[in-house]
Amino acid sequence: MSDDPVQPATRHLTLVTATDGHAYIPAHDVVVFLHAVADSFRNLADEIDCDLHTAAAVIDLEADNLDCRAIDRTR
Repeated sequence: MSDDPVQPATRHLTLVTATDGHAYIPAHDVVVFLHAVADSFRNLADEIDCDLHTAAAVIDLEADNLDCRAIDRTR
């Protein structure tokens, strides 16, 4: 196991600012991200120490990262 800090996957998602001033993610990027989440769940499915609470915590961290990026993008 690496001692490097975990980097959120959402750091790679493209954010664009629309004319309404809100940040948006292109649909293609959302699809790719959702497939990555599904792959991660499949990889964790057989891990004894992982459960849905662990997976939910990871999704919360990704959502927080994305929210912060969107706020930074639109301020």
